Amino acid sequence: METIRQQLITDLSGAKTPQDVENARVKYLGRKGLITLAAKETDFSKLTAEEKKSFGSRLNELKNFAAEQLAAAAESAKQFGAAVGGTRKLDLTVPGLSRRLGALHPITTTLVELHQIFQGMGFMVLQGPDIETEYYNFESLNIPNDHPARDMQDTFWLTNGMVMKTHTSANQVRALERFGAPIRAIFPGRCFRYEAMDASHENTFYQCEGLVVDKNISVANLIAVMKTLLGEVFHREVKVRLRPGFFPFVEPGFELDLNCLICGGTGCPTCKESGWIELIPCGLIHPRVLEYGKIDPNEYSGFAFGLGLTRLAMMKYGVRDIRLFNSGDVRFYEQFVAVM
Repeated sequence: METIRQQLITDLSGAKTPQDVENARVKYLGRKGLITLAAKETDFSKLTAEEKKSFGSRLNELKNFAAEQLAAAAESAKQFGAAVGGTRKLDLTVPGLSRRLGALHPITTTLVELHQIFQGMGFMVLQGPDIETEYYNFESLNIPNDHPARDMQDTFWLTNGMVMKTHTSANQVRALERFGAPIRAIFPGRCFRYEAMDASHENTFYQCEGLVVDKNISVANLIAVMKTLLGEVFHREVKVRLRPGFFPFVEPGFELDLNCLICGGTGCPTCKESGWIELIPCGLIHPRVLEYGKIDPNEYSGFAFGLGLTRLAMMKYGVRDIRLFNSGDVRFYEQFVAVM
C-alpha cells in the first residue's frame, strides 16, 4: 500500500490538465485500479481477525487519501487551465497555415483537364507501361530495325532487350489488339529519350497519345478534334498551323504547330526564335499499323496524334523552360498553388 501511495503522489505531481487527473483516478480507483485490485486480490481466508482489521483500516485510509489528492489535483488543473486560457485565447480571425503543405504538379492539373475534355468527347483513358518491347515501340508502328526513323529517337535500351518508351504511340497496337474497332482512346504517359536538353527539350517528358478508328474517318475529323481540344484547354481561340510531317505510322502525316504563347509569335528561346512551337504530331493511321492491330484497313480508317503534354503545360502556364518541371525547385511549384 505504501508503494501505491508514493506512486500516486508521483503521478499527480505531473498532472496538469483535467484529463491527466481523470487518467490517474481510473488508474487507482477505477474498477481495475490499483487500490481496487488490492482489495479484490487479497485472500482474506488466510488472515487472522486482527490482520483483517488492520488491513481494512489501512485500505480505507489509502482510499480516502487518494480521493483527497485527486480532488486537490482536479482543482489545480482547473485553475491552471483558466490561467492558460486567459493568456492564450482563440482568435478565429488569425489565418491558417501561411504555406500550403502540398498541391498538384502543373503537368498533373493539365492532364486532369485533358481527361475531362476527351471523356466529354467519348474517349477512353488507357494506360501503358513505361518499359516497352521493341515490337510495340517500333516494329508494330511500321518502324523496322533498319528504318532511318529510329535515328530520330536515340533510345534508352535495357540489358534485357526492352526499351524505355520513347513515345506514347507504343500503345496504339496494344489498344487495337485488346478493344478492336471502332475505338476512341487516349494514352497519357511518360516518355524517355536521349535528348540534347534545352528550353523546349527534356530527356523525360509527358505525352498524350490519341487514337480514333472507325469507318470513314478523314483528316476533317482529326482537325475538328484538335480545334475542340485547344479551344477547351486555352478557353480562347489560338492560332495554329498544319504542315506536312513524316511519321512511319501515319499516312499522310502532319505537324500541328501552336503560335508561341510565351512571346506571342515574335520569337524566343522556347520556340527557337521561330514564333511557333511543335505541339501535336498527327495523321491518318497507316494501313500496316491497322493490320498489326488485326484491323481490316479496307473497312476501317482512323487518325492518331501525339500531344506534347509537357509543352502544352508550358503554353498554358507561361513556362519558358521545360527543364523547370522536373527541377524539384519548390519555388517554381509554389507559383501554381493559387491556380490549382
